[in-house]
Amino acid sequence: MAHKILIIDDDIDLVEVLRIVLENHGYVVIDAQDGERGYSLIEREKPDLVILDVMMRTEDEGFVIAEKIRSTPKIADIPIIMLTAVVQQTGYQYNKDDETLPVNEFIEKPVMPNTLLAYIEKYLGKNT
Repeated sequence: MAHKILIIDDDIDLVEVLRIVLENHGYVVIDAQDGERGYSLIEREKPDLVILDVMMRTEDEGFVIAEKIRSTPKIADIPIIMLTAVVQQTGYQYNKDDETLPVNEFIEKPVMPNTLLAYIEKYLGKNT
């Protein structure tokens, strides 16, 4: 059975590019353009992995949603890849290895498809 990936990002063009890449590699893709809708989809759809932006309706919406996921026992173990341009847009530096970040990986946009796929495979295994 194909792994299901939820993309939560307000950049529709990026979501569609990621959808094409991921679906071509056998993943099922669902998406939401804001954290609230994304969180509802997580509870309902139980994705195998979440790709999450930081800045959507607010500058820290992605972090808020990641914390909410981590504090909900039935979904807390879902891997979260934070894919963001927050450093480019704000200049604020996050340490991707910071243990206080409620995500498994912190990746700056733009990201090459093969790099993102490698991170996904790290948490889900190779999808065939």
